[in-house]
Amino acid sequence: MFLDLLIALVALGTGATIFSKRLRFSTTWRAMITPLASIIGSGFLVLGPILDHGFGGFAPLVMAGLCLVAWGFGASIRHNIATIDATGAGSGTTTPEITASALLGFAFTISVAYYLNLFGAFALSLTPFATDLNARILTTLVYAVILFTGWTRGFAMLERMEYATVTLKLAIIAGLLFGLAAFNIDAIRLGEFHVGEPTVSGWGALTLTFGLIVTVQGFETSRYLGSEYDAVTRIRSMRWAQMLSSAIYLVYIALVAYVFAPDAMDLNETAIVDLMAIVSPILPALLVAAALAAQFSAAVADTGGSGGLIEELTHGRIGTRQAYALTVAIGLALTWTSDVFQIIAYASRAFAAYYAVQAGIAAWSARANSPARALLFASLAFLGVMIALFGQSIE
Repeated sequence: MFLDLLIALVALGTGATIFSKRLRFSTTWRAMITPLASIIGSGFLVLGPILDHGFGGFAPLVMAGLCLVAWGFGASIRHNIATIDATGAGSGTTTPEITASALLGFAFTISVAYYLNLFGAFALSLTPFATDLNARILTTLVYAVILFTGWTRGFAMLERMEYATVTLKLAIIAGLLFGLAAFNIDAIRLGEFHVGEPTVSGWGALTLTFGLIVTVQGFETSRYLGSEYDAVTRIRSMRWAQMLSSAIYLVYIALVAYVFAPDAMDLNETAIVDLMAIVSPILPALLVAAALAAQFSAAVADTGGSGGLIEELTHGRIGTRQAYALTVAIGLALTWTSDVFQIIAYASRAFAAYYAVQAGIAAWSARANSPARALLFASLAFLGVMIALFGQSIE
């Protein structure tokens, strides 16, 4: 009971801090909110159980590798932001940029399916109706709500919820990390650490890691906020968003990796809820609340992003409303033919293809002034292609 109270106080204190006037009116912090909303979202809900199950005691090292790869792709996009700002070139006027936008629009479409399928699973996770069929039905209904809203009224009102949902999510994550830290201290005191054995190795481990890149994705949204923030602010806010999210992920995985016995976890999309019930009775309800807010807002944002990109790429031949309908149709097909882990792998491949193109653009523009950076970006482009080709879901 005392730990529950402390967790609640930590969450409330964090939320109050984030909602303070000083942060709400900070330009850099507000510019960080959009990438943070995507980076610390669905991935946080599924990464702990997946990495613990797949990699055992090596889970923190794999998490560090994912963060490092994401940082590299972020560096290539930051380079492109600076280049466009310096040259005055349009962000979507060249064939590579158009290709990148098309890939991002496709990736958004898959990520909406990823978000909403997790929404369906988490919404029912604490009820007697938690079955795959019911989760898919609920996901379908939420798709219908989003399509109706986008078709009739647009997404402006729903997108205003972004700051509030990010505040809620970060506040609950702070409480979660506090509870996990206390749980780890007790485990150390009682000598109950568990170093799990990996269940994957070699090529299978590498392709599984490839399939998880979407869980640290979202930083690229800073690339498309040029109408709201200047290039310097977008570059700085993306860098800080990645540093903050990486720190949260690394601490989280380190706290999860060694305190749960292998038989304590039944690997599924809502496994984190069951694990957190071991830590504190208050955490499952908090996690579900955070999950629902995060998944819905992220799905709305990516549906809007996908619709806008499709309309732009087709020069208005496909309107925004029709693009929303296309996004929903593809998402429903994925919902009824794939499980969440498969959708995660599909989304990872789609985003990796986008990152490969962005890294290739960065390599080409850096080739004259900085050959070393050009080589680094070219290596990242190759890695993006490999992830797009070989990323796999956990079996």
